[in-house]
Amino acid sequence: MTGRAIVVTGTDTDIGKTVFAAALAGTLGGSYWKPVQAGIEGGGDTETVARLGGLPPARILPEAYRLQTPCSPHRAAEIDGIEIDIGRLTLPRVDGPLIVEGAGGVLVPVTRDMLFADLFARWAQPVVLVARTGLGTINHSLLSIEALRSRGVPILGIAFVGDAVEDSEATIARIGGVKRLGRLPRVEPLDAVTLRAAFLAHFDVEDFR
Repeated sequence: MTGRAIVVTGTDTDIGKTVFAAALAGTLGGSYWKPVQAGIEGGGDTETVARLGGLPPARILPEAYRLQTPCSPHRAAEIDGIEIDIGRLTLPRVDGPLIVEGAGGVLVPVTRDMLFADLFARWAQPVVLVARTGLGTINHSLLSIEALRSRGVPILGIAFVGDAVEDSEATIARIGGVKRLGRLPRVEPLDAVTLRAAFLAHFDVEDFR
């Protein structure tokens, strides 16, 4: 790896981390990699990032594992009859920044013996925790922060996705002791142009350099 890697993870699944990763990769002009994609009906997250990030095809790296079943990677691999080799999940070498997206939340199993948080600890690269702003996010966010911190994973900060809920966002950042990077609002229509504009309006790009 020749450039800096930023790992994008979340407090849960379907909270907007792929959209955030697309915005971050596109704004930084970086490369994007989803090591394990579970559930590819209708395309996967790589296709979404290619569409929303405005990146050239060469900067969209192929997944190490592309699994059919939409569930936790450890189980999806078993259903597909595939054994995930952690050795294949080494960060690739790229020029410039590399945006890496996990699957689901921080404690989702990659295999029966390794969680994504454990994999992040191996990589030792800064992590952005993406969290929704709805009910329950304080608990989910603080638990995720504790899980990362207990493994020595460096946390770059927390990025929220959704409608503004000032008290929840401020409370998580204060109690969790993490930098509040910003909040990506709902973007409609959602395309590469509108997403980039929303990201630039609500985040400081220098926080990610």
